[in-house]
Amino acid sequence: MNLLIYIVPFVIVLSIIVFVHEYGHFIVGRLCGIKVDAFSLGFGPELFAFDDRKGTRWRIAAIPLGGYVKFHGDANGASMSDAEAIATMPAEERSVTFFGQPVWKRAATVFAGPAFNFLLAIAIFFGLFVAFGQPVFVDGEPVLTPRISAVDPGRAGARGGFLPGDLVQSIDGQAIDSFAKLQQIVSGSAGRDLHIQLLRDGQEKTLTATPDLVEADTPKGKMKIGRLGLKSSEDFRDLVLRPCSVPEALLLAVDETWSIVEKTGRFFGALLSGHENASQLSGPIGIAQASGQIAKKIPKLGVWPMINWIALLSVSVGLLNLMPVPLLDGGHLMFFVIEALRGRALNQRVQEYAFRVGLAMVGSLMLFATYNDLARSLRRLVGAGS
Repeated sequence: MNLLIYIVPFVIVLSIIVFVHEYGHFIVGRLCGIKVDAFSLGFGPELFAFDDRKGTRWRIAAIPLGGYVKFHGDANGASMSDAEAIATMPAEERSVTFFGQPVWKRAATVFAGPAFNFLLAIAIFFGLFVAFGQPVFVDGEPVLTPRISAVDPGRAGARGGFLPGDLVQSIDGQAIDSFAKLQQIVSGSAGRDLHIQLLRDGQEKTLTATPDLVEADTPKGKMKIGRLGLKSSEDFRDLVLRPCSVPEALLLAVDETWSIVEKTGRFFGALLSGHENASQLSGPIGIAQASGQIAKKIPKLGVWPMINWIALLSVSVGLLNLMPVPLLDGGHLMFFVIEALRGRALNQRVQEYAFRVGLAMVGSLMLFATYNDLARSLRRLVGAGS
């Protein structure tokens, strides 16, 4: 049962992202006049399938770890051409194959997959901004409501009677609208009684607490300040949000998506230059673990954190597929650029060798990421056992 908590959310999340990616290839390919033989969600034996009126076989397969669109004239789902079959086709049939199209149509069809991943993320962020508003940031940190998530035992807050879940409203009559404001007042009040009004389970309560004088790291260096030993909420529902209009929400959604692209690009750049550790890379096991952890919180937090997770992964999948590696969409686009510059495509043998190299590279990356996932899981188990 515990295993299902991780597997089911992972399969659902991955299936949504893969479907959107492949649907991008599918719909743009059709618009470009390419016949689609199959649209498969997953690999291996068919579990369910039907044929639409244009002859495309829509299938759900037994191994839900990806998917593919097979265009007419393709040898497989990786868009490698079946040169012998294409050569024997009549001109009319050849004209609806993927490789019978001008290079710009093939490039548009291939690019559409990653593009739809980015569009999915933009649509999700747009919906979140419209529904909830934009998180407020100060000095790069999100502003949180003054809700208490934990109380350090033996500290001033515990002695004063604070409990997790308390929402501070005022201190000595001064309204408190953020956890940062709470910290600011407490830090300058060491040794002085504070009369704190709060909400607990919908009821107002007043507590009296005297902050301890402690040495702490601050932006100005080590200083002695007042502390109650209270921790801020980590619940996304306690973010301070400001409403935004529909046009503003759209701009923010695009900006948020681009921000993820930039951060991911900087990470891979630092990884290649040796400034980041490759052990941070995660594979399917890590994604499944994260999906399961988020799914466990759905009864308490709702589905929005999971939807946000789908957006983050969708951007990652789009970026990964744009890498200029044969087998991936970026590799196909690289070949199309070469073809456009040369005036003719690379010969079939070169493309086949490149495909094998790309397969080896992607396989090695997946194995390495899976090794990282297993190593992290083992470290957690050893830590828990000790």
